[in-house]
Amino acid sequence: MIKIAPSVLAADFSCLYEEIKKIEGEADLLHFDVMDGHFVPNISFGPVVISSLRDRFSLPFEGHLMVANPSQWIVPFARAGCDMITVHREACEDPHQLIALMKKERVKVGIALSPATPLDTLEGLLSEIHLVLIMTVNPGFAGQSFIHEVLSKIRNLRDLKKKGSFSFEIAVDGGIDEKTVQEVVEAGARILVAGTAVFGVPDPQRALVKLKEAGSGSNDSVEKDRS
Repeated sequence: MIKIAPSVLAADFSCLYEEIKKIEGEADLLHFDVMDGHFVPNISFGPVVISSLRDRFSLPFEGHLMVANPSQWIVPFARAGCDMITVHREACEDPHQLIALMKKERVKVGIALSPATPLDTLEGLLSEIHLVLIMTVNPGFAGQSFIHEVLSKIRNLRDLKKKGSFSFEIAVDGGIDEKTVQEVVEAGARILVAGTAVFGVPDPQRALVKLKEAGSGSNDSVEKDRS
């Protein structure tokens, strides 16, 4: 079964609570893209936004830290209410140290890979983490086009997971809509981050339902759910 994680970055910030309420019933978790203006050129929001929303929603919160110094931000975002924190492998000088810090703060551990970053950078980490987030666009801006060449990376990660009997989940982020959802699910993804495809349409809740229907209709999804 697939899960949809609406990206709050694509919501209308002037009425953020109301925007999230629209999709609360169909979303599986909320994805918060945190950008610092250094690792990526854009800037989004800090722990105070997470904290202001945490008590109002029961959905799991994932903080996707697109920041140059993730060690500085893990504790603030964990204590603000994130259930999972995802850091970029490209920003991690010592990923084992960051993983230990996240576990100390009792949050689930995610590692993200930008499109050009190879899977072998995850060597020695896969048994320690809960999620691998494969970026299907270059990080930093919403509304980018899906990079189809990344599909082979998702397939290879799925094969690594099976071969090593790992328990991490495979997520994808970037350019996810009704046209691309089936491709990433068939490649092996089970958590789909969607921004403009959800918040950029008149009926976000219906958009979520349609994304799930499109993903559940893929051959790979049907086969996995039967096994």
